[in-house]
Amino acid sequence: MDRVTFPPERSHHAAPERAGNTPPLPPVSPMEMPVQNLRRFRRPSGRRLPFQWSVFFARLVLFSGTLILTALLAREMYLVLSVGELVAIEIVMLVLFVLNIGWICFGAVSTVIGLFAPPPKASEGAEGAPKARTALLLPIYNEDPTHPIATACATLRGLGALGVGQAFDLFVLSDTNKADVWLVEQAMIDAARADPEIAPRLFYRHRLRNRERKVGNIGDWVERWGGAYPYMLVLDADSLMEAPTILELARRMEADPSAGLIQTVPRLVNGRTVLARLQQFASRVYGPLLARGLRVWFGDAGNYWGHNAIIRTEAFAGSCGLPILRGRKPFGGLILSHDFVEAGLIRRNGWAVLMADDLEGSYEQAPPNLIELVSRDRRWCQGNLQHLGLLGTAGLHPISRLHLAMGAMSYLASPLWFLFLLAGMLLALHASLVPPNYFPEGWSLFPTWPQIDARRAMMLFGLCMFVLYLPKLLGFIAFLGDPGSRGVRLRAVPGFLVENLLSALIAPILMLTQTRSVLHILTGRDSGWNAQARDSARIPWGDLWMFHRRHTLVGLVLAVTAGLISWSLLAWMSPALIGLGVSIPLAALVSSRGVGDWLRRRGIMVTPEEVAPPEIAAEADVSARALAAAADAPESVPALLADHRALRRHLGWLDLHTQRRPGEPDPTLAAGWLKLTDGLDVGKLTAGELYALLASSKILRKFVATKAVVEEIRPPR
Repeated sequence: MDRVTFPPERSHHAAPERAGNTPPLPPVSPMEMPVQNLRRFRRPSGRRLPFQWSVFFARLVLFSGTLILTALLAREMYLVLSVGELVAIEIVMLVLFVLNIGWICFGAVSTVIGLFAPPPKASEGAEGAPKARTALLLPIYNEDPTHPIATACATLRGLGALGVGQAFDLFVLSDTNKADVWLVEQAMIDAARADPEIAPRLFYRHRLRNRERKVGNIGDWVERWGGAYPYMLVLDADSLMEAPTILELARRMEADPSAGLIQTVPRLVNGRTVLARLQQFASRVYGPLLARGLRVWFGDAGNYWGHNAIIRTEAFAGSCGLPILRGRKPFGGLILSHDFVEAGLIRRNGWAVLMADDLEGSYEQAPPNLIELVSRDRRWCQGNLQHLGLLGTAGLHPISRLHLAMGAMSYLASPLWFLFLLAGMLLALHASLVPPNYFPEGWSLFPTWPQIDARRAMMLFGLCMFVLYLPKLLGFIAFLGDPGSRGVRLRAVPGFLVENLLSALIAPILMLTQTRSVLHILTGRDSGWNAQARDSARIPWGDLWMFHRRHTLVGLVLAVTAGLISWSLLAWMSPALIGLGVSIPLAALVSSRGVGDWLRRRGIMVTPEEVAPPEIAAEADVSARALAAAADAPESVPALLADHRALRRHLGWLDLHTQRRPGEPDPTLAAGWLKLTDGLDVGKLTAGELYALLASSKILRKFVATKAVVEEIRPPR
């Protein structure tokens, strides 16, 4: 058998070459990214954005409209409760109502602004390829790399077909820490780079220690290669972006020297399960009008959603070096929902953060089931509540502070609504159990006990439902008038009804899960960092029972309690209780791909993107099949050790810049090495120990040499 000739060890700062077994990376081009001070800030002179009267007027309409509408509904609620003298529980209900209805009114008024918003100004970008280079950044973490890498290939081919390929490079930035997934990534990249059209523009960097999650992943790229790319376009593992959209973003950034970030509004595609298709339909029908309203009053102080956005690298590097927050998790430590904060810091430094809601060709995928949706929500909940401690960040624009508050309120609204329901039950219970006080202190013609105006309460309920559903109604009307909806308009009506029915049933489940998440966070429980599940695999009934049994139990307890108090109370609460009571079969239904396909065949909740799929989606599917056939990934670590070519590639592609420093302790690596020196087989190592072995160039080389596995390695093909 041939003996392995190892690629030589490289220095940490050596510029890698593209040939052989060296990492598929360009020469290093460093850029400083200093850590920002959140307590003190001195605004840069000479970088101030002009005042916009149209944006000021839109904000005036938003806040005054919200205040007036909230005040009117709060007055009606006060009149409902103030038939007699207000008691403590009624005061609590009134306060909770004002907080909740104010949040709903804010969204409704914002959507109305979108209805009357003028179209965005036409782009003034130059024709042809941009003069400056743009890096497309694709962070991935412990997920099947086939589709993300295939999408990367399809994107580069699309840009090449437009004749602008030389202006764009794509970096796959891996933070994967599972050995088997890592090996597949390497094989996929190797297969993709076998295409001479792709190889010069597709790069791959795997961090051996994924410190600071996605923040550290993007920051590492900026500090090592950011100097060569004036712009960077951040993608997600499930992102899809048409080549003309990417080109237009680069042109807009180049045409506007004040722009620091331009965020697109991704549409949801590729949904197969009922839940994924429900979210897909809702975002497509109601989303454009809402996004239009946001764009109008955001102005140049927009927000960042973490992906499908182009960023000026200089603005990001000079503004977004995030500090580690003081204190313990979940409020201390790494800033989790970093995108909102990064947008605020970019705007703080005098760069415009814009929303390009007029651009089509930007897509992502939705979670396929409730378990994955709640898991993602849990991470977002912790990050958004963490923002409450950042509201006092020095120098932030008022709208940036509002973004942080809105993110937190989107999760605090659930426990507030739950408390409102409980307060309503307590009010009814108090009225049924506590006898009237016929001898109150002082003279009175009437006893002092909770009373409500039932007729006015029903009218108020109707008004609240109207305000709640107004964004959907307006969005649906706007969708029917959109030229892009041709071909699905008639089928949109039953889809609208089904979406609203299912959303109403799911809403109380999400209310409970988000309430539980808030309680966990407030009691110090950290969400961790898990890879997202993006496929639509069937969920076993046992898993559904374990996840939703609490929701069913809460629904049954509330239903029995309400029935014992009053049948009218049970009827009033039934919309929320039905969804909780049937949460297990409902979760099975909405996670079903078969039912989702059945709805699609009958034209229910069908979107224009399903009738005419985006070209990038079809091209990515073709690339995925070709890569799966071409990639020859070792199935395990022992298989890697027995594969001459794969082992050389693995050793050559190790990113020494992010590996363990000499003398730095690594208990996991030490435990694995001890097992190996004791004669245990590689298969006896834990998943963490296997990864630590593969991530250490010195230990892996020593192990291969010591165990003489080189005699068993196959000759190169």
